[in-house]
Amino acid sequence: MIERKKFMSDLEMIYAELKRRQGTLNNYYTLLNESHDEAQKCVKEFLNMLDLKYNSENVLAALNRIINLREDSLDEVLKKLDLDEDTILYKKEQAYLFVSRFHIGEFEKFIIWMRDNKLLNDFYWTVLEGMHAIGITMSGWQSAWTSHIIHTINKELYRLFNGDEEKIFKKLEEEQLLDLDVDCSVGDRCYSVLHKSHNGEYRSVAYSEAFEEEVGNIVEALDILVESLQEMEDEVFGQEEEWIAYFKALQNAFAHKNTDELIGYWAAVDEAWMAITTPIQPSHPLEYYEDHYRKAVALEWDVRIIDLVLQKNSTVSDDIKSFALSVSNDIGHSLGTKIIQKNIEQIDKTQLYVGRPMFYYGAHFNGLFSAQVVPNDERISAKWGKKIFAYPDFVMEAKKSKPTMQISVEFLGIDFMRAQKEFIKKHPKLWYEVYAITTIGHEYGHILWVDKDTEKVMNRSGQYKNVEEFKATAGGLMAFFFNEKKELQKHIIDDTVARAVSLMSWREVGEVQAYYCEGIIHLDILFESGIINFSSTKLRIDYSKYEAMKELYYSAYYKLANYYIEKHDANRFLSDYAFKYNGIYLPQDDRVRSFVEKYYKRYKQIGQMTISI
Repeated sequence: MIERKKFMSDLEMIYAELKRRQGTLNNYYTLLNESHDEAQKCVKEFLNMLDLKYNSENVLAALNRIINLREDSLDEVLKKLDLDEDTILYKKEQAYLFVSRFHIGEFEKFIIWMRDNKLLNDFYWTVLEGMHAIGITMSGWQSAWTSHIIHTINKELYRLFNGDEEKIFKKLEEEQLLDLDVDCSVGDRCYSVLHKSHNGEYRSVAYSEAFEEEVGNIVEALDILVESLQEMEDEVFGQEEEWIAYFKALQNAFAHKNTDELIGYWAAVDEAWMAITTPIQPSHPLEYYEDHYRKAVALEWDVRIIDLVLQKNSTVSDDIKSFALSVSNDIGHSLGTKIIQKNIEQIDKTQLYVGRPMFYYGAHFNGLFSAQVVPNDERISAKWGKKIFAYPDFVMEAKKSKPTMQISVEFLGIDFMRAQKEFIKKHPKLWYEVYAITTIGHEYGHILWVDKDTEKVMNRSGQYKNVEEFKATAGGLMAFFFNEKKELQKHIIDDTVARAVSLMSWREVGEVQAYYCEGIIHLDILFESGIINFSSTKLRIDYSKYEAMKELYYSAYYKLANYYIEKHDANRFLSDYAFKYNGIYLPQDDRVRSFVEKYYKRYKQIGQMTISI
């Protein structure tokens, strides 16, 4: 009992210190308006390495890359220099290496701090140090993974079919270049890469074969970790067997070479992972946004820590279940009813973890998520549910520290932007409620209407992710509409409008294309309802059109739910709102397209400029 009490107290100390250290890092943004010696030294080193001038736009791009882990600002800065593609890729790779070294260095300082303060216990020290060692290897592997899959193979496929995803998918399926699931049918993700032979033919090879040295190092580190843990006991939670089973499953999955069996091996990882229910949560390669064609799973690796207070205060799951049942009853489709019944069982089994990232590696150095629902394997989820992770105070602190962008003031107005800042500053509890609806609700929204083969069947033309993100966010909104609080209506509108507009800046950022497409659908509804209208360079919000907006969300969501039930190609829904032109998705609606084009033109001109308000 004393051991557990001390451990929980230690967790609170760790959480508070993580928050303090992140606050110190977020404070680097003050360099944009005043002196900050430590931030200036870091930024100068970053810019000198990339041979970039020390000016306001480049400083902002550096800060966004180092603190916020996003490279879109840096992308824009590099494009303006008229550099060739290879030079841009080289500089972005140098930036990745700088950021990974910087954050890994910060993690190691934090580990020393925990050691000095004698926090946690030997079992969890072994877990954390083992995962840190693996994370360093994972971060080194990320460069080779990105170079081979994103910048080599995918570009070859794009050129081969002039960007026609449907033809690319047809080639991959016909030539058996996709991983198979446990039923020996084409899976919805891959843990392999394509290699091109001398005669120009592609073959699929497992990560362990394609990246033999990197994976070998990870398997060896996992072996050392398992051996160490087998001599120890989890005296606080009694989960030593679950942790060991998880690391063994990872070891087996990473080492496996038969591409037809990889999804099954990684499903075993997911199953072992679901059994770990401690306040310190590990993760593993789960998501696959970067690779549009084969859905090769990205090299995510991280440790998450739970806020024991925030953890208790969410009722989103109940709202999601009640609205989903209502929609299912209204639709009256027998298959839909069966799917929703399974989804509700999944929600009941789903574990919600509200906290913040502790350590992160690999693909996470290109951006952390604000929330996540996993695993993706629907067979595992049907049996064990899912885990939802949310980082509300981490996100809140980031929003407070980030500068106001000139483009936001130009399009949304100075009064709107001031109100947003005031809201987050003066009403943190209300802000958290909005976050719970739009972000945690989004994660629960992913669960709905999804059967074991939904993604595979709906992704025939490669558009599943490009409608799934809208379905998720709309699910959170629908749950609110069914159980709404009047005092939150305006804030929900503001959040939806601001997010939809900001997503338009991502139209040329491939790994977040799904969110850009989501934004187009939101804007279509917002313009059609009259909630927003646009003249010259200013958006205006008409809050009196709230009911009209709700009706259009109802209509769109019911239509999309039917498409999911009947497993239509996702492009059938997306094409009502967007079409592809020269490799870029544009809105179908003339008003929306006019706004998006003007916004993006200004984004290219002033998107990296800040303003004091």
